[in-house]
Amino acid sequence: MDSRSKFIMGVCIASFFGLNAQSAGMTQDDSIPQSNEDRAGDHYQFEVQNISGILSSRKNLFDRTLAYEWSSNFFKRRFLENDHFNLMLNGVSLNKEDTGSPLWTNLGGLNDALRHQVNYPMMQDTPFNIGGLAASTNIITEANKQTKGFKIYLARANKNYLNRLMATFSSQISKKGWAYTVSASFREGTEGFKEGTNYSAHSIFASVDKQIGKKHLFNTTLIYAWNKRGKSSPMTKEVYELKNPRYNSYWGFIGDIKVNSREKFICEPILQMNYWFYPSKNFRIESHFTYQFGSVASSRLDYTGGRYIKTSDVVVGGGRNPDPVYYQKLPSFHLRLNDQPDLQRAYLAEKSFMENGQIRWDEIFLENANTIDKYSIYALYDDVAKSYRWSFQNAISFTKAKNILLEGAISVKGGKSQNFAQLKDLLGGKGFLDVDSFEKDINRSQNDLRNYNRIVKQGERFKYNYELDHKSIRTFLRAEYSMKKLDLYSSFQLEFMSYERNGLYENGNYRGSLSMGKSGEKSFVTKGFKSGGLYKFNGRHLLSLNVNYLERPPVLNKVFSNPRVSNAYVKNLLPDINYGFDLNYFWRSRYFNFTIALYQLFLKDHTKISYYFTEGISNSDRTNEGAFVQEVLTGIDINNVGLEASLEVPLGGGLHFKGAASFGRSNYSSNPDIYLTSTTFNEPVDLGKSFLKGYISSGSPQNVYSIGFEYSSPDYWWISGSLNHFDKSFVNVAPIKRSKNFVIDNDGLPLNNLDMNKVNKSLIQERLDPYFNLNIVGGKSWKIDKWYLGFFVSLNNILNSFYRTGGFEQSRISNYKQMEEELKRSIPLFGPKYWYSYGATFFTSLYIRI
Repeated sequence: MDSRSKFIMGVCIASFFGLNAQSAGMTQDDSIPQSNEDRAGDHYQFEVQNISGILSSRKNLFDRTLAYEWSSNFFKRRFLENDHFNLMLNGVSLNKEDTGSPLWTNLGGLNDALRHQVNYPMMQDTPFNIGGLAASTNIITEANKQTKGFKIYLARANKNYLNRLMATFSSQISKKGWAYTVSASFREGTEGFKEGTNYSAHSIFASVDKQIGKKHLFNTTLIYAWNKRGKSSPMTKEVYELKNPRYNSYWGFIGDIKVNSREKFICEPILQMNYWFYPSKNFRIESHFTYQFGSVASSRLDYTGGRYIKTSDVVVGGGRNPDPVYYQKLPSFHLRLNDQPDLQRAYLAEKSFMENGQIRWDEIFLENANTIDKYSIYALYDDVAKSYRWSFQNAISFTKAKNILLEGAISVKGGKSQNFAQLKDLLGGKGFLDVDSFEKDINRSQNDLRNYNRIVKQGERFKYNYELDHKSIRTFLRAEYSMKKLDLYSSFQLEFMSYERNGLYENGNYRGSLSMGKSGEKSFVTKGFKSGGLYKFNGRHLLSLNVNYLERPPVLNKVFSNPRVSNAYVKNLLPDINYGFDLNYFWRSRYFNFTIALYQLFLKDHTKISYYFTEGISNSDRTNEGAFVQEVLTGIDINNVGLEASLEVPLGGGLHFKGAASFGRSNYSSNPDIYLTSTTFNEPVDLGKSFLKGYISSGSPQNVYSIGFEYSSPDYWWISGSLNHFDKSFVNVAPIKRSKNFVIDNDGLPLNNLDMNKVNKSLIQERLDPYFNLNIVGGKSWKIDKWYLGFFVSLNNILNSFYRTGGFEQSRISNYKQMEEELKRSIPLFGPKYWYSYGATFFTSLYIRI
């Protein structure tokens, strides 16, 4: 019997003898003050905003520490990505089919209206669906459950945006059964902590209830969140040392205005219609229809514009890479030859970069204006995903004999996304030739053979254009049994999912049905099982166990190897399999509260697709050339194991000591298959295995500690400070460097005279330096007649220290022959790129409630 079969048998046994923490602990907490997205990181950490914890109406200390102290430092709880977390709106999952993750920006700026939540701990299910290995949160938008009255919030910050205004009004329930809540917010900033990171966002929320008697409740909810922000870039060590932690290579001046070439725009409104029917106090039926639509767009500079020369039937053109940190513009490029360094040019490159080092918009406009036919060499365009998705979910809940709960749900969903490049700005030109100017063959260069040598105007689609369809049906069953000492639960889910691509362009490298038309459906049937429970020794000592076995279909972004131009599915594509357990112990004393959790998680048969330009590919039909490739990894296995703990000690007089820690390890436990696809190759290049087994698989710190003190005054003010330590962070490795390609020559034979000690040394995973940060938060509230006034301030990294929070190896060099030259250089041309911390940041907020 293999390990997976043994585990499934263990799951079945646990369904009868497991322990349940859920029934004892998940309460709704509508009294916790609104938190801000800066404290919780840039991606609304709903997982931990309002968690009550198993033993207390307060938020669990570990979860508070995770949200407010650790999340902004690339820390991933149990080394899990966001696609393991389940975010729901009135019981309906908001996780996207393309990534598997919720898009937090869809709810941005509506903290107050969305603060009424039910949170479910790590690895536990919900009454609506089975969820993932991480926690789940259900946001409840019923207007009758909102805090009544008018509230207004003013905020000032220096991290992502500068100013925020938010207002919310909730009515009383009228005699005719009507209630409503409306909320709106506005956030803006010409620049955050990182240079050139402009920010603009506005959001609207509306919820209307209609109560009919005591058995029927109707609700309509609308969420509209519009967001546009400038991105910031990672940096090599060379760039960081020449510039500063605030440096961002994505922007440049147009006149006196900083213009970011990489802006992200998101607007995907959500409309939901809900109905709850209570035929008796022990029976509930609910139905939800959800519709979401809109666009996500990310801009970038294109420098491949050209012109068609009819006499010779070729396309010429293409410009120099406008990226100010392009390797040929940096001093290291002129020092690359150890025996013949060009010191003068290196000095001039350093001087130019330090004095400017930004995108030269003026030169781009000038070069476009000086072309022979006025067609742009450079253009700004958006990668756009315009989509809609809908779902219909029906659920029932039945309680029998006060200690047996049965729940079930069935949901049907579908949707479509249109994916295309849209020309945003010609930057002074009058058109853009829609071909790949780096492709020598005129037919292969066509982005759409059915629109030969098309000239694109501003606002038109070009480069690629395709649709992705998805549809699914899911059933879910759950049972819970409560006794005096023991609570048990088990749940099961079955899902059918299908995908299909429809190409709207016929690409010159993938002719006919290889790119044009429908790909044919790809279907997956998956199942999931969770079981566990809680054993109550007494009121102070509790022990819980959760056991998971979860299959899930691969997300849309991992189904096609190169969906922009090809109908080809990923080879040997399998559903993801995730299984594991956690064991939790809770000890509540009059002298302290202590929690500890032990977990082990297995992630099997995962798929990953990466896109990059590389040189040194062996066994291709075009040797000795660089290529933009799609790297496909299949059969990825990862093992996550660790320990979490928190301790809170009241010291008297309103003073508390608090401490939390997370120890763990996440490493590859298999050598996945690796192959490359590219328009440069006639066929995929199979590189066999990528020997990743044993490498650290997550960019998250492995060990994290936090200690601090919190004081609460009877005069309604409080202050809290924490010192946090992060250790054992590693740079993410490049899989192609761990494949046979790394030691194979262009003729397909092993490289000569290899010193394997040096080869292995070059592949050692880089460990980042440990670091500390110190945070202080505090607040004060007053009651003036019938008004409530509150003030909150958060100071993060008050020591203004700078450190690397994460990073990744570049894949530009994929062969040891080139790497050997790189290792000899004092400054590498293609060293790892890192994410650096923010310096000292603050968030302050003032609110008034009437």
